[in-house]
This record gives sequence, C-alpha cells and structure tokens, in this order.
Amino acid sequence: MVKRITGSELSAENTVSSSGVSGICQIPYASARNTEKQIVLMIAVLAGFITPFDGSAVNIALPTLGAEFGMNAISLSWVATAYLLSSAVFLVPFGKIADIYGRKKVFLYGITIFSLASLAMTMVPSAEMLITIRVVQGLGSAMIFGTGVAMITSVYPPGERGKALGIYITAVYIGLSTGPFLGGIMTQHLGWRSIFFVNVPIGLAVILLILWKLKGDWAECRGDKFDLKGSVIYGLAVVSLMYGFSLLPAINGLSLVAMGIIGTMIFVVYEVRVPSPVLDISLLTNNRVFALSNLSALINYSATYAVTFLLSLDLQYTKGFTPEHAGFILIAQPVFQAMISPLAGKISDSVEPRLIASAGMALTAIGLFFLTFISETTSVWHIVCILVLLGIGFGLFSSPNTNVIMSSVDKRFYGVASGMNGTMRLLGQMLSMGIAMMILAVVVGPVEITTEYYPKFVSSLHYAFMLFTIFCIVGIFASLVRGKTIPPDHSKKNGNYQKVGDDLQFQTLNK
Repeated sequence: MVKRITGSELSAENTVSSSGVSGICQIPYASARNTEKQIVLMIAVLAGFITPFDGSAVNIALPTLGAEFGMNAISLSWVATAYLLSSAVFLVPFGKIADIYGRKKVFLYGITIFSLASLAMTMVPSAEMLITIRVVQGLGSAMIFGTGVAMITSVYPPGERGKALGIYITAVYIGLSTGPFLGGIMTQHLGWRSIFFVNVPIGLAVILLILWKLKGDWAECRGDKFDLKGSVIYGLAVVSLMYGFSLLPAINGLSLVAMGIIGTMIFVVYEVRVPSPVLDISLLTNNRVFALSNLSALINYSATYAVTFLLSLDLQYTKGFTPEHAGFILIAQPVFQAMISPLAGKISDSVEPRLIASAGMALTAIGLFFLTFISETTSVWHIVCILVLLGIGFGLFSSPNTNVIMSSVDKRFYGVASGMNGTMRLLGQMLSMGIAMMILAVVVGPVEITTEYYPKFVSSLHYAFMLFTIFCIVGIFASLVRGKTIPPDHSKKNGNYQKVGDDLQFQTLNK
C-alpha cells in the first residue's frame, strides 16, 4: 500500500523559509471558491480564443498585406513565422517566471502586451514595423499560454479539472479553426486591420475581470532564481529547430535543424547542473507520464496540423471550390472537435484518461489512413465524413492528454508544464508544415500547381497522409505505455494513495 500524504505533511514539505532563501516551493492557499473557478475559466477561455484566432486569421489576409506594403513571398512568410517563433521561445521561460512571481501577474502582463500590440497593428505604417510588432504579439501570447492552463489547474481539483480543461481547449481550437473563415469575411468587408482591432475590446474585458474579480495569485516557487542563461540556450535551440523546419528540404533548413538538436542537447546538459533550472529535466527523465504525454502531444500535432492546409489545396485545385466554399467544408473537423473536447475532458475526471486519449489517437490514425485513398474524383461527403472522424479523434485526445500532463507534476511546476505543453503544440505545427512542404517540393517540385501537375499533387497527398498515419500509430503506443493512471476517486476506493504532484492526483503505476 502506498502511504497517504496528509495536508500538514505537504505544507511542511513545501514551505519557503521566512528568510526567503529556498529552492523548495510553497502551496499558497486552500482550494478556490466556485466563483473564483468560474472567473479563472472565463478569463482563460477568452484569452485562449483570441490568441490562436489572431494567429490563424492573419494568414487569410496575407495577400492583402502584401499588396498594401509591397511585400514579397518571403516577407509575408515572416508575418506568421515571427509570431510563432516568438511564442515558442518564451513559453517555457515565462511559465517558470509565473511559477516564481505569480501566474495571475504574468497572465495580466501578457494579455496587456498582446492587446496593446494588437492596437498598434491597426496603425503600422510599414512592413518592417508590422513584423516587429508581430514578435511583440508572440511574446504576449507566450505569457498567456504559459499561464492559462496553469491557472485552471491551480483552482480546479482533479475531479473537476478535466471538464474545465476541455472547455478551455475547445475555445483554443475554435479560435484556430474559425480564424481563416472569420478573418476572410473581416478582411473583405472591414479591412485587414479589423482582424487585430477585434482583440482590443476582448483583451480589455479580460484585464478588467482580472483586476476586478481576481484578488489572489498562484506562485508556488516564490524565492527561486530564474535561469536566464538556460532560457537563452533554450530559445536559440527552439528558433533553430522551428525555423529549420520551415525551410525544409533546403540544405540550410537541414543545417538549422541539426544545430537545434545540438542546442537542445547542450540545454539538457546545462539544466541538469544548475540548482534552479528553467526546465527541471527530472520531469522528463523521472516522470514517465509527463514525458510520454508531451511526446504524444508533439506526435499528434505533427500528424494533424497540416491536414487542413493540404485538404484546402486539394479542394481548391483538384475539386475547383472557391476559398469560401473550401472553408465551409473544412470547418466540419473543428465543429466536432469542439463538441467532443469538453465531454472527453469531463469523462477523463472519472475514467482513466490514458485510455480516452489513446482511443482519440487511434481514431485520428484511422481518419488519416482513409485520406491516403483520396483522388480527384473523391466526393465531398466522403471527405466531410473523414473530417468528422478526425475531429472526434482529436477532441477525444487533447483534453484528457492535457489533464494528464498537468496532473502529473507538482503545483510548483504548473507554469513550466503549461509552457511545455504549448511548446509541443507549436513545434508539432511547424514540423507538420515542414513535412508537408518537403513532400510537395520533392514530389511536385517548385512549380505552380496546374492541371498537368494534379496527379503528382494527389500522390504527394498520399505520401503525406501515410506518413502522418504512421506518426499516429507511434503516438498510440506512446500514449498507452505512459503508465496506468487512476483518477483520485478510484484510488480512494482501493485505499491507495500516491503523491503525484501536491494534490492527491493520478496514481501512476509503472509496470
């Protein structure tokens, strides 16, 4: 039988000394009231919607931006890349900063920076200024994503956490999926600057809610030192990896990816040796649940993010649909994903989340496998049915997997865990697009996709979807072998308790 950890033992074990010198963390106060939980969830949902909405909506406005500022294709690519790179570089460091100085504080600064940068975007006079402000927007986005999930995890106990995370993740993916559709309408009727202006009133509402309703904060690592040198090494490694992925299969892209891998190894060696690392490597080496859950997330994003991009090209080139009609067809996936995600999160509070997430990964693999057979004559309804299957699969995977990630670490690591999960999302997105672009470059070549190249284009789709299917099969294995996780209610029935994090959370049984 595993020894029960009492509240007094936890407090004694995790208290910072009055002198303020400690590498050990503290638990700030008891569980939150229902009103506070609802406010935190509302704030996280609003912010969780506008940041991915902004990132995806701007893509539809790139041609308009190019025409206004005289930007070439390379310059336009930096409008999106600058935002993604900035977000990825700062996610984990600001997650750690939030653990030390307060998650609410970092979240508030993040939404303020993001809102002010969005307002500035409505007044930019040049392409250079536009890309610079996109970097600032990415910084604000990292501060939001590095703390949003951590704040939800801080106020919701294990029995309620999955449902709350499911609602939050639904908001994130509604933002991602509706961005291109609503962004196109806004760009056409209100101009491209309206895409950024809409963030301002929503951001202001979130700021007022935080200042008016949230009085406490969550800073379990107050007194720790921030690892600046490790953060710089981490940032350089992430930039090399992500920018390298975007340049594949060019030789400079391969070189940057290699440099990123070397930088990652240097980062790991350095972090093991410092007393207060920005990322505690023991989370990855000694916590199999955390490590494999993040790996599963990376695999899932790598296998699914480029699907919408590839199918959008297929629907418009080989099927002859307009961008608007293609958008209506592709929205089938996020609609079902949004419907399933909260339900899957709620179920993961009472049923082993590992099994739910693995089932979602399996459905995603099946959907991707069906896509390997599409052709120029494949009916629209056939594609819609596959998109529905993919939406259900991703909805079943995402919420339970995030629930496991956040519930497998101590409270003092919530910010870092949230940032790590967000980084896996961004790395997966870049890897997915890098693979798709590499296959198109090798199979189709650097040519405009015209009627004569449709057979080669369809072949490239088959190769990409087959590779993504293999990714998901590997992901199923990674998801299943992470270790058996038993929700708290089940553990109590069996009389077994194990300290996995500062809550009496998921008991991990590694066989």
